[in-house]
Amino acid sequence: MSTRPSTSGLGHIALYVRALDVSERFYHDVFGMVVISRPHADTVYLTTGRDNLSLHLADGLGAQGSQRVDHFGFLVEEASAVDAWFDYLNKRNVTVSQPPKDHADGARSLYCRDPDGNTIQVLHHPALGG
Repeated sequence: MSTRPSTSGLGHIALYVRALDVSERFYHDVFGMVVISRPHADTVYLTTGRDNLSLHLADGLGAQGSQRVDHFGFLVEEASAVDAWFDYLNKRNVTVSQPPKDHADGARSLYCRDPDGNTIQVLHHPALGG
């Protein structure tokens, strides 16, 4: 039996987007992410300081634009921060697809959408340290 190597957790996600500048501005303006690199004309890497979001310009409706992810999330430290995010997102006219709610496992979250329709969860979960 082989030993599984360790990881530092899930800290990177890559998304195909229709308009690189629009998505970059959304993640910067709404979630406060900063650009750490533009390795290619069709790629930008952003971070909050604890993660890495890679945005890639989708090539039309080809195979790379057909992959889908259910959702990804930003952790917050307190359950009340989910409600603060709800107010903030509404003021920024960001589509909130599910308002704040409590979960059976002690978590509290909401769901919103980015300019490409990707679902983003804002999540407080005591077991995750956020």
